Amino acid sequence: MTSIVVVGSVNLDIVATADRLPAPGETVTGAELGRYPGGKGANQALAAARLGADVCLLACVGKDAAAGEALAMLRAGGVDLAACIAVDEFATGVALISVAKSGENQIVVAPGANRALMPEHLAIPAADALICQLEVPTETISYAAKTFAGFFCVNLAPARRVDVTVLQRADLVVVNETEAAWYGDSLAACNGMIATTYGAAGAVLQKNGEDLARARPPRVQVVDTTAAGDTFTAALAVALVEGQSPQDALNFACAAGAAATTKVGAQPSLPTRDEVMQLL
Repeated sequence: MTSIVVVGSVNLDIVATADRLPAPGETVTGAELGRYPGGKGANQALAAARLGADVCLLACVGKDAAAGEALAMLRAGGVDLAACIAVDEFATGVALISVAKSGENQIVVAPGANRALMPEHLAIPAADALICQLEVPTETISYAAKTFAGFFCVNLAPARRVDVTVLQRADLVVVNETEAAWYGDSLAACNGMIATTYGAAGAVLQKNGEDLARARPPRVQVVDTTAAGDTFTAALAVALVEGQSPQDALNFACAAGAAATTKVGAQPSLPTRDEVMQLL
């Protein structure tokens, strides 16, 4: 079984689903409210576990009621939470998410305890791969990149400045179209593969400016796109570490990301491997 370590964020998502998203300064009423475990780190950890990997999550939560709620699906999904630390000085992270019936969303995150995940908290176990994102301090990501010896994947989301050594060390960088534009030429520092996603238009996997693979997701009924990018990242890392070809791995990741858009909520929407294979 492929072993994955995820260093990243844990949030509780407060989701309001309405007919449409509000314009600036506008109030939209009649929404339905849901509470779901989320956070890019937690989402990617559970996604990898549901796709068949053995997963350990390194993260921080607060010592509050929200922590148990935020970790519940990870625990039920078999993710190892032994290195998930509860801290006194911050509340558990919260994401406020508005979702339109079309699946489009808006997200505001209050990071809370995610800010407390510092390099001194990391005792990264041996594993086949490490997945990181940027909802925790960037110095922590830099430390992880320098100290982990296996396959290193970094999802550069949300877009923030990172030490160039992170890009140079990465075997796989994942960005969406907006993030790719934000980073621009700085992505040229990456010595590994770069996956760029374009929503329903698919994704491209490149290395040194040359295409390795292109793929489009299967058509599905989109309900909520919240965790699609996290699912894509986890699926692509798992597939590549398993030894799938770049084309097969990208096909798998696009199908996994599409499957995640068919249900409401970040973690409730994460597909199993069987569900992904049915789409393929």
